[in-house]
Amino acid sequence: MLDRIVHYFDTLYSPTALAADRQPPMGTRAFFTYFLRQFRGVLWARLALVGLGSVIDASFPVFVGWIVGMLATTAPGDLWSVHKGALLLMAAVVLIRPVVFAADQLMRNHALTPNLVDLVRWQSHWHVIRQSWTFFQNDFAGRIGNKVLQAGEAIEMAVNTTIDAVWSTAVFLVVAMIVLGRMDPLLLVPIALWLVAYAALFRWAMPRVDRYSEEMSEARSVMSGRMVDSYSNIQTLKTFADDGAEDAYVAEAVTVHVGIFRRLMAIFSASWSLLFLLNAVLLTSVTGLALAGWSSGRMTTAMVATVIPFVLQIVNISGWILEVGANVFRQIGTARDSMQTIAQPLTLVDAPDATPLTVTRGGIVYDAVSFDYWRGDRGTVVDALSLTVHPGEKIGLVGRSGAGKSTLVNLTLRMFDVSGGAILIDGQDIRAVTQQSLRKVVGVVGQDTSLLHRSVRENIKYGRPGATDAEMIEAAQRASVHEVVLGLEDPEGRRGYDAHVGERGVKLSGGQRQRIALARVILKDAPILVLDEATSALDSEVEAAIQETLYGVMQGKTVIAIAHRLSTIARMDRIVVLDHGRIVEEGTHADLLEMGGIYAGLWSRQSGGFLDPGAESTEAT
Repeated sequence: MLDRIVHYFDTLYSPTALAADRQPPMGTRAFFTYFLRQFRGVLWARLALVGLGSVIDASFPVFVGWIVGMLATTAPGDLWSVHKGALLLMAAVVLIRPVVFAADQLMRNHALTPNLVDLVRWQSHWHVIRQSWTFFQNDFAGRIGNKVLQAGEAIEMAVNTTIDAVWSTAVFLVVAMIVLGRMDPLLLVPIALWLVAYAALFRWAMPRVDRYSEEMSEARSVMSGRMVDSYSNIQTLKTFADDGAEDAYVAEAVTVHVGIFRRLMAIFSASWSLLFLLNAVLLTSVTGLALAGWSSGRMTTAMVATVIPFVLQIVNISGWILEVGANVFRQIGTARDSMQTIAQPLTLVDAPDATPLTVTRGGIVYDAVSFDYWRGDRGTVVDALSLTVHPGEKIGLVGRSGAGKSTLVNLTLRMFDVSGGAILIDGQDIRAVTQQSLRKVVGVVGQDTSLLHRSVRENIKYGRPGATDAEMIEAAQRASVHEVVLGLEDPEGRRGYDAHVGERGVKLSGGQRQRIALARVILKDAPILVLDEATSALDSEVEAAIQETLYGVMQGKTVIAIAHRLSTIARMDRIVVLDHGRIVEEGTHADLLEMGGIYAGLWSRQSGGFLDPGAESTEAT
């Protein structure tokens, strides 16, 4: 029975649901509301249950006063007979409190907390992962991940703590002031003065806690980003063996973080010291007034016995609230810091009327395409470039480093939007079609091949998730990697296609990663194929072994290939030479050699087996 009840509350909300509006908003209140409105029902239930619990808690000092009054005015043998009704009422109220608490725990610990934490993370991740490539180029992956993960806990802790502490205390104080005011209005004077001073202390401390918490969260993210950057590039660190410089780089972030942390702790120290003074004044003044009232006959012994526990509870709660309030503001600061990353609007989105791309032939037209990176020092990368790639044609792109080759490929995939002109596939402007449909029809093997930290099977089938194992193995065999895969074993003992490849595929050699990436694109079997230095990590023997396979894969597809080794694109239907974002030469391999221009010079140096002193400035990449 209990398991069924718990399961019901556990599954009351789905942590992987998506909000109707998929764009988390900027602004602290709006950001919190965006996620919390999805849990309206359980939040209202918690407010009701916690409020009821506080009313019951406020009745306990009253019960103490009643009992003291009973003992003072009733003979020992007559207590039950005279006060039976009051005693049963008190017992019933005390016994109801655990039931209220248990119901609230079901709401808090099962319906709300785990679902809210991970829903915030999931919806934040869902939005962030749809950001443009530029978004990720401009930040640390570890920093972004930290922002997403901390947002869920920050929002959950802020809202639950506010309900558990601030709301419950507010209800308790209202009840306490009503009870004490009815006994003697003079008792409310020191309490009112204390509340004013307490509010002033809160007003002074909490904004500082908020500010330093946000700064500390950012500093923690930077520190995390630098550490993760070190871990991600551990081979470079080990190779260059410059531990001192790397240690200093991370230590700088640690020093900044601890400096902010110390300022935050100074606020806590000052706040607690002042609060202890305020509480001491409150306790002595209210107790003194109660005793004076008893001495003058205005208050009974039962009333004094009620007043003192009330004040003691207020004093104890005040310290708790200061600590909790600081924690709430810390979490708000943390959530606000995360919001700056999570709530950034998407900059590269589908047009409102975007339709799926329909590829019937695979022709690509670059119509006066221009592109500038937002960094002004980069200048124009592609400059009014016009090029028609006919359906089924194989095009090789050649040029000096920075000529715009890879940028042109990224524009074709709509990783960036063109600054001018248009790119059309089978007559459809790629800005007018959905990004998902565009990338489904383009198979890409890049020079910087990274794999997902999953099994080889999952990495290859990423090209076509519905493929069978037999189709996957055939693709691996065509990429000359099947035998390599069969010999793999990871630290967990998983073998072959079940072996995990490590983060970004670090457990494999560059050539092995590139062949798995080739198998993935072979399995995808897209009508348009982009090869950006697709064999750069392969040795000559392996490259020769799969060269014919590559040419076989190209059959019937429109192909754009970038290669440093010109021999790999010499058989292309047409070779296009770029320089400063413009087409400067165009033709077959034989045509370009006959021209005696840039391509011929590059070919001469490579086929001659050496690079002359000026080769660095004209090297093809």
